[in-house]
Amino acid sequence: MLDILSYEFMQNAILAGLLVSFASGIIGSLIVVNRMVFLAGGIAHTSYGGIGLAVYFGIPIFFGASLFAVVAALLMAKITLNQRDKIDTFIGLIWAVGMAIGIILVDLTPGYNVDLMSYLFGSILAVSSEDIRYMSLLLVAIVMIVTLFYREILAVSYDSQYASLRGINVRFFYTLILVLSALTIVIAIKVVGLILVIALLTIPIYIAEKLSNTLGVMMIVSGILSSLFTLIGLLFSYHFDVTSGASIILVSAFGLMLFLLIMKGIKR
Repeated sequence: MLDILSYEFMQNAILAGLLVSFASGIIGSLIVVNRMVFLAGGIAHTSYGGIGLAVYFGIPIFFGASLFAVVAALLMAKITLNQRDKIDTFIGLIWAVGMAIGIILVDLTPGYNVDLMSYLFGSILAVSSEDIRYMSLLLVAIVMIVTLFYREILAVSYDSQYASLRGINVRFFYTLILVLSALTIVIAIKVVGLILVIALLTIPIYIAEKLSNTLGVMMIVSGILSSLFTLIGLLFSYHFDVTSGASIILVSAFGLMLFLLIMKGIKR
């Protein structure tokens, strides 16, 4: 069991999984309570354009994907706040265009044979020390921002009209939540891929929501559950030699089904 810790790539994978899990637990809770799941899905797929941009210009993948994702988040925040009736159309458009740009830029990159599967379904076993530093800095930033502005974020998340009456800048905090979501989605793509990232940001949160009575507790429980699912998924993928990202999501789904069965039994 402990032999996997003797490999540096597994050490990096476990550390990355824990960092992303807690970041996803915090931001995933905000995504769910603000009903941004569809927006988060749009950002996840749009960020593929940033991956193509990074590959084409030879810049770090995280930087390119983060840049694209943040721009998409800012645009979505603007459209959501000003023209809610057009948001579905806009998300569909930016989703498709972002992925198309990424694919074209990768195709145009001379002599580059990129493994598209690693971005679609994750490549946590290929996490580098530089990736871990980026994830660590982002998690620290998320914790600091959420702690510092917890009351404002709480008010905006549950009752934006009340928050506005209290003098809270709803537009700013709504946009801030989307930007943090975009950055978290980018690092989560490294773990489970852009196809599966929404599951990572919603399954543990759904369970945590049923077990929590405050947003803060929900974030902590989500992070713990996400970490547990990630570690079990990594162990499963190591022993059966299957894709790590898919294993993590399947373990999460199994955990959700088990939780629902237990809750159903308790109600009876």
